[in-house]
Amino acid sequence: MINNSDHPKANPKALLPIALFLILYLGNGIYFQYIAPIEGQMGFYVVSVVLSFTIALIFAFIQNKGKTFEEKIHICAEGIGDDNIVTMLFIFILAGAFSGVAGEAGGASSTANMLLSVLPSRFAMPGLFIIACLISMAMGTSVGTITVLAPIACAVSENGGLSLPFCVGVVVGGAMFGDNLSFISDTTIAATKTQGISMRDKFDANLKIALPSAIITMIILIVYAIQSGGADIGTFDFNIFQALPYFIVLLLSVLSVNVFIVLLLGCLMFIGVGMFTGSLTYVSGLSSMGEGIASMFETMIVTILVASVASLIREYGGFEAILSLIREKAGNKKGGMLGIAFLTMFMDVATANNTVAIVIAAPIAKQISEEYNVEPKKTASLLDTCSCIMQGIIPYGAQLLVASNIAKIASFSLIPFLIYPFVLLFFVVGMILKENN
Repeated sequence: MINNSDHPKANPKALLPIALFLILYLGNGIYFQYIAPIEGQMGFYVVSVVLSFTIALIFAFIQNKGKTFEEKIHICAEGIGDDNIVTMLFIFILAGAFSGVAGEAGGASSTANMLLSVLPSRFAMPGLFIIACLISMAMGTSVGTITVLAPIACAVSENGGLSLPFCVGVVVGGAMFGDNLSFISDTTIAATKTQGISMRDKFDANLKIALPSAIITMIILIVYAIQSGGADIGTFDFNIFQALPYFIVLLLSVLSVNVFIVLLLGCLMFIGVGMFTGSLTYVSGLSSMGEGIASMFETMIVTILVASVASLIREYGGFEAILSLIREKAGNKKGGMLGIAFLTMFMDVATANNTVAIVIAAPIAKQISEEYNVEPKKTASLLDTCSCIMQGIIPYGAQLLVASNIAKIASFSLIPFLIYPFVLLFFVVGMILKENN
């Protein structure tokens, strides 16, 4: 156990900025998604998460009259200037550039279509799951994977006479598997950098629960495929050269090559392949990288805002209040791990964004892990895995909303077919319960 005298006195009122954020973001999201929906717009994106956190930060500055404005600015600056936060921001920039140029070069669609072309027609459903897993691991984004594969899943459903919600749900599950394990996913970056560990360590810890979950999911899908008979999945065009960089990036990541090097090489490879195959020009290549970086701006701004709010809450005693509650309920290592898992899942349900959920929960989780001797790699694994589980299940998250919008079905209709997230949840609970105290 660490010395509690090093921490501020527990102060539940210091958590009010988080409560205000939840009211603004979650409250408005529910209202505009289900009570007064706006046609053509997802309810949880009407009120910006950046605006919600900005208001929460202003409120945090108003709190604690005992500190001057300049002192509060310094507290925020220390939080933002943390080595892990700065590293995370730089990786976000490169990951955005990689995602942008890879998409423009046709890498994702060619990779998916190439894998589909070698699938036996009988195993279309298990094949969609494997493809989604690989594409998401290579791209580092579940939403991007769903955007690429959901239209293909719709075509497979129509051509093979298979359940549309089932096909799309399988793609969502595979996308969450890859997002959880990918070395260049923003969730992996956030989970590892906030806990101060290597991506390889988190990958090894994750694989112990993610791989068995994926295998069981595959068994279920294979049994379904055998019982349902063959399915004509159609033909899809691809260019093997456009797919190759993804596999190289995936291999380099698994070999623990530095993520900065991997992303830079990935950008260069896709520029070269795109120019060679004619899918990219000098102008479109530069534009796509710029657009990819721009797509990460909100995540980067949220990271800065959350680091600021979290620093003030910690200084005011808010983290100590949460830790006091967990100490009261937990009592041991197993209870501490359950506390981290519950905290992360709650934050994801509240924010509908797995990266934001990790950034909010991470500093509290780090203190819990120090108090209850939870290995940092297990803490990072719980943060990433639990946020991905909930993000792959909640019907108002970007993943299910994008998938349902492409398939023209209700997001709730996908929930019974989200096999992988539910199996993964079972394994996470099992892993925690068998942990030695």
